[in-house]
This record gives sequence, C-alpha cells and structure tokens, in this order.
Amino acid sequence: MFASKANKLIQRLRSPFKQRRYGDVATGEGSPGSGPSRLVLGIETSCDDTGAAVLNETGSILGESLHSQKEVHLRTGGIIPTVAQQLHREHIERVVHEALERSGVDPRQLSAVATTVKPGLALSLGVGLEFSLSFVRRHGTPFIPIHHMEAHALTVRLLQPVPFPFLVLLVSGGHSLLAVARGVDDFLLLGRTLDEAPGDTLDKVARRLSLTKHPLCSALSGGQAIERLARDGDRSRFPFKTPMGQTYDCSFSFAGLRNQIKMTIEKKEAEEGIKQGTLLSCVNDIAAATQHTVACHLAKRTHRAVLFCKANGLLPSLEPTLVVSGGVASNQYVRKALGVITEATGLRLLCPPAKFCTDNGVMIAWNGVERLREGRGILPPNAEVSYQPKAPLGADLTSQVKAAAIRVPSIRINIS
Repeated sequence: MFASKANKLIQRLRSPFKQRRYGDVATGEGSPGSGPSRLVLGIETSCDDTGAAVLNETGSILGESLHSQKEVHLRTGGIIPTVAQQLHREHIERVVHEALERSGVDPRQLSAVATTVKPGLALSLGVGLEFSLSFVRRHGTPFIPIHHMEAHALTVRLLQPVPFPFLVLLVSGGHSLLAVARGVDDFLLLGRTLDEAPGDTLDKVARRLSLTKHPLCSALSGGQAIERLARDGDRSRFPFKTPMGQTYDCSFSFAGLRNQIKMTIEKKEAEEGIKQGTLLSCVNDIAAATQHTVACHLAKRTHRAVLFCKANGLLPSLEPTLVVSGGVASNQYVRKALGVITEATGLRLLCPPAKFCTDNGVMIAWNGVERLREGRGILPPNAEVSYQPKAPLGADLTSQVKAAAIRVPSIRINIS
C-alpha cells in the first residue's frame, strides 16, 4: 500500500511544475539583444560572511564585495551568533556600497534586490533582511527573497550551461542534503542530515585537536585545517566506522562519527600522557581518517540517490549530472570520492570553483537573476517579509527513498 502511494507521488512529481509568471517582469523585456540588461543586487548574511554583488541578467559579475568573519570566530572557538550579528551590522553598509561602486551602478538602475532570508542564523539573517527592506523602500526597487540552499544549488548555472533536471549535493557547515533540481524553485528532497552537518563535524574535530596551535593551521578554518594535515596522514591507522551502514536511505548522520573520533582522541591523549589542548603526535593520521570517513559517507549516500533517480526516471538519460556545492565541496578529497561514484554510475560531476562554494553575494544575485527572468517570487518594495532560520527545500521524498531500500553495490574509495 505504502509503495503504491509512493510510486504515484513520484509519477506526479516527474513532470515539472507549470511555469508561473508574475507581472510584466516575465515578458522578456531587457533580455540580451532587446535593450538594456536588467541588474540585480544580491545580499548574503545567512551565517558569518557579509557579501554583496551586482550581476546583469547574462550572469556577468559587475561588482562584488565580501567581508569574512573567519578570523574573529577562530579566536572565539566557533561562531557566536550575537558576535556574527554585530559584525554584519558593522560591515553590511560598506560591503553593499563597495559592490555598487565597483559595478558603476546607481541604486536607481537596479531591477531588483535579492537577499537571503532562509535558512541560516536568525540574528544574521535579520541584519541582511532589515538592511535590504530599508534599501528597496528607499529606492522603490522590487525585492526577491532567496532560499540560501537554492542559491548554492544553482550557482553552477552561472558558470556554464547546466539544464534541468540534475542531482545536487549541498554540503556545508550548516547543511547537508541531496535533492533533484528541476527548476529555479522546483526541488525534490531525497535526503538531509539527521543531526549535524559535515562542515560542523570537521570544525568540531579540529577544535578538539586544537589545530589552531598547529603552525600550518593557525589561520585556517577547521575544515581547511583537517584537509591540510590529512595530506600527510595515514588514514588506515584509525579505521572509523562509516555512519548509517544499515540504513538504506539518502539521509546523513555525523554526530556518531564525531563521538568515535572524540573517544579516539581521548585514548591517544592518555597514551601520550598529554592534556586536552596539546597537539597529538598522530594528529595528521586522525585528520586523514576523519576526512576519509566523512567523504565515504557522503559518497555512499550520493550513490544511493543516483540509483533512486535512475530507477524513477528523475534524471535525463543523456548526460545526467551531479552538482556539488557548499563550503565542504571545496575539499578536494571529497570531490575525488564523489568522482569515483560519478565515474561508476555514468554521471557528469560539476563543482563550482572554491570561491563560489562558500557563501557569497554572487550566488544570491544570480538566483535573483534566474527568478527575475522567470518572474518568480518578485515582491513590491513595501511587501512584508520575515526571515526563516529553518526552511525545507522542495517536495520531501525522503520517505519514498527509505521505502525503496536500495542496496548500494560496494565501490572502493581509494584515493592517494
């Protein structure tokens, strides 16, 4: 009975939703060759980066600015929401002004302002939304609320032609999910993290290892430090168990893995006779084993998602594509592990350059451009808009994926 209902839902969702158009913005006026190009200002403050960028509707980046809070949060041992909020408040006006100045665009020339309103840290989102609403009301500019994960998913389309539908893996410090992107605002959710995100796990392991005290890692984020030390480590010294091996769906879990690593660190500290806060002699090996296990978990869940999509006709038969984005997608080892899966399953693997994987104003502006082209979610400047710290992505198919219980054939993730 359940399987029958699941199949009916999948059949209904295979066909893309009808295109919705709102007002005159969807008529195509201002497209290349028909007059002046429309311009979008994107503003990003969902976590700890204050970003702004101006793009035209062909995707040309006319001007951008980014203020990173990384150094501050490294000193405090993690992101403190009130600190992030204050830093956004101190820098958002300057960042937006720099993006506009570098683009040579006057605010009155903008066709729309696009701003992240969900999901993210509540206090950070609030700063960006408050500034943006004041800006659009002052200049009479249309407003486009942006879903942060949709923006990450579609960034690749700024860089090269990628037709819908495609499979997307979004992995960062705050998120981990698998979805099928079928349109600018049309997604099918296949799996998500059940506890913490992979980037959060890597950051916490790095803090537990006190990697800011390592001479090679003092200025690196936790994930970057793990990747740097893993290059010189032996992952086989610590064979951590890959999470959810007996759960046949596409969701993720990293809390149990982090506990495994924590117990290993405590054991090695006792063996070496050192206290927490002192670097272990085997720190490179723990970093390598941590990175490998995170990469394997991501790869295996993605493999199942590919098989589910193929079984249900959710991807095209010609040149099916996996897009990987988000901060953790900058990790080269993770990319190589996913490359093993795409090679085995016949998919094309696309990853934006590292600077577009992390949070930035460009991806928000680009999502605004795509929405402006299709007339989706464009609001008048006086509209009432609220931020949403938690926000689902698309239609939820996770129960159907779990019901399918697809067994993934063994593929060796062996990366030098």
